[in-house]
Amino acid sequence: MPTTKIISLNANGIRAAARKGFFDWLPQQNADVVCIQETKAQFDKLQADPSFFPEGYHHYYVDAQKKGYSGVAIYCKNKPNKVITKLGVEEFDNEGRYLEVQFNDIAVVSLYAPSGSSSEERQQAKFRFMDVFMQHLKSLKRRKREYIICGDWNIAHKEIDLKNWKGNKKNSGFLPEERAWLDDLFDKQNYVDAFRQVNQQEDQFTWWSNRGQAWAKNVGWRIDYQITTPGLKGLATSESIYKDERFSDHAPLILNYKLSL
Repeated sequence: MPTTKIISLNANGIRAAARKGFFDWLPQQNADVVCIQETKAQFDKLQADPSFFPEGYHHYYVDAQKKGYSGVAIYCKNKPNKVITKLGVEEFDNEGRYLEVQFNDIAVVSLYAPSGSSSEERQQAKFRFMDVFMQHLKSLKRRKREYIICGDWNIAHKEIDLKNWKGNKKNSGFLPEERAWLDDLFDKQNYVDAFRQVNQQEDQFTWWSNRGQAWAKNVGWRIDYQITTPGLKGLATSESIYKDERFSDHAPLILNYKLSL
């Protein structure tokens, strides 16, 4: 059975990640699909630089209307049969949060879910997103193809998924309502947290605050996921969180699957 390697990274600005060596590192990985979130760049501003169009890949970008904000991208070796650039909800499509590439039996999504940490207004937007996205996730299960949804979901699921869980129970990203939403996704809808299928260890984080010594002390959160539809359960074979270099305040999340695109 062939294997497929998928990388997901919240770049916190794709130009900033490029300056920190992301596009020098990427060719060595030989990934089949690369999902990027928070590009923070308009497509027309990237076109003059071939770095943002890695050789050997098809490239797709979705921008936010607001400059320097949000945005997602996918690079894939195989040309998809179809590319979908909208979730179908104007509020979130204007923010450039969803990009889907469909192959024969598998689709891969680059998702940047809203954060609610900046204000109560943004938290309410996050709750609205959770409501509409759950309906979308339910509809995906009824389709003929299977899905791998990669990206920054901006929720740590369980206590094991962040260092200071006791102090964050009332903070966005670890609110009871957010965690219950993931419980529903995994326990009732039977979606699969692919990383946890192959790694149940503690201190497996993908994001660290830039404040204080969070990175140095590994005081982090696991808020980046590769989540699959139920039919792909058990097909993740290995994982890694790349921390030898720091391209962003997030680390690349890498999974290998026993499947072909």
